[in-house]
Amino acid sequence: MPISRERKQELVASYVDTLNDCDGFIIVKTQGLSVSQVQGLRNSIREQNGQYIVAKNTLMRKALETANWIVPDDLLVGPIAIIFGRDNMPGVSKALLKHIEEQEFDERMQVTGGVMMGDLLDAQQIDDISKLPTLDELRAQLAGLVISPAQDLVNALHQATGGVVNVLQAYLDKQEEDLAASA
Repeated sequence: MPISRERKQELVASYVDTLNDCDGFIIVKTQGLSVSQVQGLRNSIREQNGQYIVAKNTLMRKALETANWIVPDDLLVGPIAIIFGRDNMPGVSKALLKHIEEQEFDERMQVTGGVMMGDLLDAQQIDDISKLPTLDELRAQLAGLVISPAQDLVNALHQATGGVVNVLQAYLDKQEEDLAASA
């Protein structure tokens, strides 16, 4: 059943909005996935602040042109899905590749490439991006860097205080010994 002209315009506008909110996308060739399998993948990607869309290639091409994105014509061929990343491309690509591997979708789902920050990426570069730390991992690393000097200061103060207490205790013990010897 053909899509009406108005519906096509709505879809292109929706894709343009999604492109304007994302920092990149991954194109995946898909074939023969069930609705429940796709839903599981959508959930994994959504947890990483991503979005999974099955789009008509001509409409996506029009949306890419309208949003002034690189149009990877050779990747927009055949049945594809597009995974958009918002502020967390490493997390989105990691979730996608992990899901493909865990569900053994290798034959029915293949990453063909994508675009990130104005650069056209191939499948290997998407794999490389998936190995980068996610936004949450980077935040944890930064927190560790900030906390580490403070922890070192606390440890130094604790050791210095412990040294003073030991010296005072030794002095008190000596005073007690002297009192006991003179009595």
